[in-house]
Amino acid sequence: MSVWRKFAATALTAAALVTASGSLWAQTYPNRAVHWIVGYPAGGGSDFLARVLGNEMSKSLGQPVIIENMPGAASVLAATTVTKAPADGYTLFSGDNGSLIYNAALFATPRYLPAKDFAPIGLMARFPLILVVNAATPATSAKALIDGLKAAPGSLNYASPGIGSPHHLAMELLLFRAGVTATHVPYRGAAPAVQDVLANQLPAMVVDTAVGLPHIRSGALRPLAVFSKQRIATLPDVPTLQELGYSDIEAYAWQGLVAGAATPQPILDRLTADLQKALANPDVKKRLEEFGLEPIPSDQKGLSTYIASETSYWHPLIKARNISLD
Repeated sequence: MSVWRKFAATALTAAALVTASGSLWAQTYPNRAVHWIVGYPAGGGSDFLARVLGNEMSKSLGQPVIIENMPGAASVLAATTVTKAPADGYTLFSGDNGSLIYNAALFATPRYLPAKDFAPIGLMARFPLILVVNAATPATSAKALIDGLKAAPGSLNYASPGIGSPHHLAMELLLFRAGVTATHVPYRGAAPAVQDVLANQLPAMVVDTAVGLPHIRSGALRPLAVFSKQRIATLPDVPTLQELGYSDIEAYAWQGLVAGAATPQPILDRLTADLQKALANPDVKKRLEEFGLEPIPSDQKGLSTYIASETSYWHPLIKARNISLD
């Protein structure tokens, strides 16, 4: 037998063993609890989404789905924990804008590479983002706010849950497209940022629906515009920024489910099917929507395509605005 034939035979044998091994794992998966890592504290939107879907998926998986909160370092701690875990389908991760898109551009030397270190399972849901001001602020529209910044550059201080958050980058996107400047005041999370805007310590910020809607409904916050492509059902009278002439602005805080990159394909397929089944449950969908989330189910290819699209959309902005977490 020639060297080439021996090499080909060896390669075919190895491929067969890998396929058989993957199929065997899929047949026995899962035979113990699945751990779902969330890079944010308990009680927030990311945690709520994971717990609702994890509870529903546990029914079809036949095993408990345990949510583990690992906040810190812009979700880098949670993400790197997943990359170091065995890629066997027993460690899942709530990947979001930050961990799957922004961090690769926010850090000069990223500790992980999303495209290399994670395998997509599917999109889950997104939070619409809203530009709001304290009710006592004179600006009654997004146009008035921007016109004020054109007349007095840098005169506005705005809050955000932190540097590199979807809320921060959405505001930077608007400022960039409008050609105006404002001063960013980052906080450690959405709750303290919102509290200072409610107290009128700072006049404006971008909030997500889960955090912002109660205060908008109470009249404490005034919504000026939404970053969605279309108006959102919960705020039908609030215009989109696209309606106001910013046709290239669209931003959400979104979540997708991923696993370690080397997870066998049959296990990924099982998890994708169970995730889609959970998101299709009417009771689950109702709970998510009542919390302010928009379910956006997809398969593995859908999440992979979305990550590529979001990367090409946000990385140039991060570089242009010189935003960094180093």
